[in-house]
Amino acid sequence: DAGSSVEEMEFNWDEYLEDTGATAAPHGSFKHVDTSLQNGFAPGMKLEVAVKSDQNTYWVATIITTCGQLLLLRYDGYGEDRKADFWCDILTADLHPIGWCQQNKKILKVPEGIKDKIPDQEEFLQRVLKGACSAPANLLEGVKEFVFFLHFHRGKNPLDLIAPGSRLELQNTRDSLEAWIVTVVENVGGRLKLRYEGLEELDTFDQWLFYLDPFLHQVGWAAQHRYSLQPPLAIRSLRSEADWQEILKKVKEEEEESSVPTDLFKDKPVIGVHSFSEGMKLEAVDPMAPFVISPATVLKVYNDKYFLIEMDDLRGERAAGQRYVCHLNSAGIFPVQWSLKNGLHLSPPPGYPGQDFDWADYLKQCGAEAAPQSCFPSLTSDHGFKENMKLEAVNPVDPEEVCIATVTKLKDSYLWLQLEGSKKPVPECIVSVESMNIFPVGWCETNGYQLRPPRKAIVNKQKKIAVVQPEKQILSSRTVHDGLKNQELNSSDSVVINGKYCCPKIYFNHRCFSGPYLNKGRIAELPQSVGPGNCVLVLKEVLTLLINAAYKPSRVLRELQLDEEAAWHGHGETLKAKYKGKSYRATVEVVRTADRVAEFCRKTCIKLECCPNLFGPQMVLDKCSENCSVLTKTKYTHYYGKRKNKRIGRPPGGHSNMEVAMKKPNKRRKRRKHFFVHKKKRSSASVDNTPAGSPQGSGAEDEDDQDESELSHSLAQDRDKRKRKLRTFSFSDDENKPPSPKDIKMEVAEKLQLDSNPLEWSVADVVRFLKSTDCAPLARIFLDQEIDGQALLLLTLPTVQECMDLKLGPAIKLCHHIERVKLAFYQQFAN
Repeated sequence: DAGSSVEEMEFNWDEYLEDTGATAAPHGSFKHVDTSLQNGFAPGMKLEVAVKSDQNTYWVATIITTCGQLLLLRYDGYGEDRKADFWCDILTADLHPIGWCQQNKKILKVPEGIKDKIPDQEEFLQRVLKGACSAPANLLEGVKEFVFFLHFHRGKNPLDLIAPGSRLELQNTRDSLEAWIVTVVENVGGRLKLRYEGLEELDTFDQWLFYLDPFLHQVGWAAQHRYSLQPPLAIRSLRSEADWQEILKKVKEEEEESSVPTDLFKDKPVIGVHSFSEGMKLEAVDPMAPFVISPATVLKVYNDKYFLIEMDDLRGERAAGQRYVCHLNSAGIFPVQWSLKNGLHLSPPPGYPGQDFDWADYLKQCGAEAAPQSCFPSLTSDHGFKENMKLEAVNPVDPEEVCIATVTKLKDSYLWLQLEGSKKPVPECIVSVESMNIFPVGWCETNGYQLRPPRKAIVNKQKKIAVVQPEKQILSSRTVHDGLKNQELNSSDSVVINGKYCCPKIYFNHRCFSGPYLNKGRIAELPQSVGPGNCVLVLKEVLTLLINAAYKPSRVLRELQLDEEAAWHGHGETLKAKYKGKSYRATVEVVRTADRVAEFCRKTCIKLECCPNLFGPQMVLDKCSENCSVLTKTKYTHYYGKRKNKRIGRPPGGHSNMEVAMKKPNKRRKRRKHFFVHKKKRSSASVDNTPAGSPQGSGAEDEDDQDESELSHSLAQDRDKRKRKLRTFSFSDDENKPPSPKDIKMEVAEKLQLDSNPLEWSVADVVRFLKSTDCAPLARIFLDQEIDGQALLLLTLPTVQECMDLKLGPAIKLCHHIERVKLAFYQQFAN
C-alpha cells in the first residue's frame, strides 16, 4: 500500500460504530427530538369523530397510533378488528373532545358497520367512556390555528413553519429579563440560527437555539408578560435609540406576515417557581465554557421564576464574573458539596489562594450561606445513556459545529462528552441529559447538516476492489439523499419532520407465519415494536433485526437488496449481515414517508415469503387478517413466493450492489478486502460468469450457490411434474386447441368456457392462454416468474402492477382476462 494516494472518507456512522466497537445512544434518550416528532395526541385517547358515511353524525373513536399530524383511529365497537381503522389529518379532520356533541347538540350515532354489535347505544357509551381519557380540548382547538397557515404551506408540518425570515422574541440571558426580536436565519430540524433584528447581515451576534428553548417565545410574549422589549446591551450601541424604535415599529407592522403559530410552543418545558435568595452560594457550570464546575453566587432575584447567577471571581481587577439568567430547571447548577459527593473536581474561583478548596472556609470567608438542597430539583439517572456511547453534540466554543461525541463519564443526569473532529481541540464538555444541544446518531444526516467527522477518517482509494463496478451503477445512498433533500415536497408527502418524515411504531407480530427464510425462534425474541421516529432510521432498524433473525442472514440480505434496474422511490441504505465468519453488505431501499410505510412493510414481507402482517404499523392482537395460521407452509409460500419481481440470478457479466467482506482478525478497514457477491441468473448452459480478477474458491458464495442450485432443481422437477399432468383446455366449442388471438379479441365480452380446472394449469398452460389474448407480449413475464394456474387465480390489479411493473392501462387489460378466467372457474369448478 506504500505510495497509494488517500482521500477523506465520507463519514458513515454504521462503519464507524463497527470499527470502534461502540454503540449509539438510544434515540428515546433525546426528549427534545422526540417532542419535535410528536403532535400531543397519544394512543388510547378518545375523540368524537364525524362518521364518513354521514357527516352530520358523530361517533366515539380511539387513537390507535400517531404519526406527526396523522392519527390512526378506530371507531369504538369494532373491538380488536382493525379492518375499519382509518387515518385522518388533525389539521383538517372533524375531530372533537368527548362531550362536544352533547354541548353543541350534535348527533352521536353508531356507524352502519357495527350497528348490529351495539343494541343499546347509551349503555355502550357509558361503558366505554367510563374512566376514558379524552383528547384535550385545548389541544384540538390549538391545532385549528394551523389550518390557515397550512393552506399556504401544503405538505409541511408545523415545525417547518419556522421558516427563514420568521420572527421570534428572545429573552436576554446575560443581563436582565429584557427581550428583543430575532429573525430565523436557518432552521435545521428545529435547531434555529437566530439573528437580532436590526443587525441585517452582521452575523457576529448570531445564536443557535432549539425551538423549544425556554427563553425563546413568539412575538408579543414580552408585552403579554410586561417585560421590556429592547435590544441587549451588547448591540445597543450599534444603532441610535431612534433607529431601534423605527425597527420595532416595522416589526409590529409586519407581525402578521412573519409571525409563527403560538401552538408551536405548546410543548415547551414549563418553568416552575424557585426558592433561591440573593447571596446564596452554589456550584455551577458556566454555559459559555461548560468544562469545569466552580463556585457561583445568586446575584439577583427577578421574580418567582428567574434569578441571575454570577460565576465567582476573586481577582480584584475584574469588572464582573460571567453572568446568566437561570430558572428552577436550568442545567448546570448544583448544591454546595455536590462535586465532592460525586468524586468530581471543583475548580476554585479565579484568585482563590491555593488549590485545596474548602466550602466551609469559603462560606465563612464570604459571609454567605449555601443554597439548601430543597432549592434544586431532584436529579434522575434513568435516561438510557451509558459510558462509551456515541451521539452528536454541539461544540460550545463554536455552535456552528456539530461533532461526534463520546460519553466518557456519567453522574446523575449529567454527561461528560469528548468531542471528535472539532476544528480546534475542546476539553470534555459537561451537559445535562436533557440538553437541547445533543442529538442522536444520524441526526445531522437526517437534516442535511454537516457533521464534523473524526480527523483520522481517511481511506485508501478503491485500489483493492477486486472487480469493476457494473456499467449501470446504483446511486450511492448519499447521492440519493442529496437529490431527495433538494427536491420540492408535494402534498402527498405526509408529515414532514426535521426535513424527513415520521414513521409510526412498527410491530413484530410473533404469531404470524415467518416463512422459509426467518427463524421463528429468533423472531419470537424480537422486541414487540420499534419506533416511532424518523422513517429511514426506524425501517433500517427493523430490517437489521429481521436480517439477524434469519436462518442465513446473507440470503435475506440478498432478497432485500435493491435491484439495479429498479426505480428509486425511497432512500438507499447500506445494511450488513454476518454469516459463517463472512461479512456481507448491500444497498436496500427504504421509504421516507409515513404514508408508504404500511405498503413497504407488506411488500418486504412478501419478498421474504412470510405473512404480510409479520411486521408493520398495525398490531395483530388476536387473529391475523391473512388467516396465515391455517395455511401450510407449501400453500402459503406457493402464492407469496411467486410474487417477487425478479428471479434469483445473475446476468452474464452483471453485478449486484451487494458486497461480501472477508473476516480478518484485524478490524482496521483498510485491511479488509471487498468482493461483490452477485445474484445468479439461471441459464440452460453452465457458464462461468466470474469477472476477471474475482477471487476463486473463496467460499464466499458457496452457501447461496447451493441454495440457488437446490431451488433451480426443485423448480425444474415441479415443471416436469406439471408437464406430465398437462391438460388441454378450450375457450370455445373447439376441444383441442385455443382460438387465435383474433378470435379472442372478438369475444372479449363473451363468457369464457373452460375445459380444465385453472387450479391444475401448469406455467405452460397459463402462457398458452395469455398468448391467445391481446396480452400476448406479457406471456414472457409469466414464464419467467413461473406463474401457474393457482397463482394466476390469486392475481389482482395491485399485485399485477406491483410484481410486473406495468402501467395502469396494460395492467387493467391483463386483469380483465384474469377476471374472465376467475369467473369461469367459480361457475364451472368452484363446487
